[in-house]
Amino acid sequence: MKRTAILIFLFICQSLMVSAQKKQTLTIRFNNRFGNEQLLPEQTYSLNNTDTLVVNRFKYYISNIQLTNTEGKTIIPENQYFLVDIADEKSLSIQLNIPEGKYTGIRFLLGVDSIRNVSGVQTEALDPLHGMFWTWNSGYIMAKLEGTASSSMIAGKQFTYHIGGFRKHHNTTRLIQLQSPAFTDSITIIADAAKWFNGINISKEPVCHSPGTLAVRFADNYSKMFSIAVKE
Repeated sequence: MKRTAILIFLFICQSLMVSAQKKQTLTIRFNNRFGNEQLLPEQTYSLNNTDTLVVNRFKYYISNIQLTNTEGKTIIPENQYFLVDIADEKSLSIQLNIPEGKYTGIRFLLGVDSIRNVSGVQTEALDPLHGMFWTWNSGYIMAKLEGTASSSMIAGKQFTYHIGGFRKHHNTTRLIQLQSPAFTDSITIIADAAKWFNGINISKEPVCHSPGTLAVRFADNYSKMFSIAVKE
């Protein structure tokens, strides 16, 4: 009888351990938009009914993802650096292996943290071949937006915003925190590129390619471009 009880106890413990280790795949989809319209390369958009824009490139780093489950616990998945690029369909979805459960919160860093910025040339999403690393400045471009605008006063009517900088007052990483109704296997995050232009005069500020006050203004703007898509 005693032996049977021990075996039952061991079976229960083993079952609990297996249950605790159960995993699920979470897919995070990024829906890039310009206002209420889908953001697509080479498509024309209206800005404030006064300017006409065409977006050629839109890229940004997502890193240091954390999830909050319905019990209030914080889960930190592996694989923490991703580059979202409207020109690369595969990059618009991120898969994470996480403990089984329901989640209501997600937070992440837009950009690349200071440790990776001073770690030199790296691989995968952080590979300089993606065009998101300043060799002259030894640091990453956190986000990039390029295109043309009718109000631009430079050659080709271009605007080019390469936003980077991680030191003190020039830090352009931004912590994004979003709440959602409970989700398990998927969540869609909207990124509205139109938010970049809040308070920005393209005719006077068509270029930003270095850390500084203007880059920080853009960072403050893109920190507000994310929201959770409501499931219908």
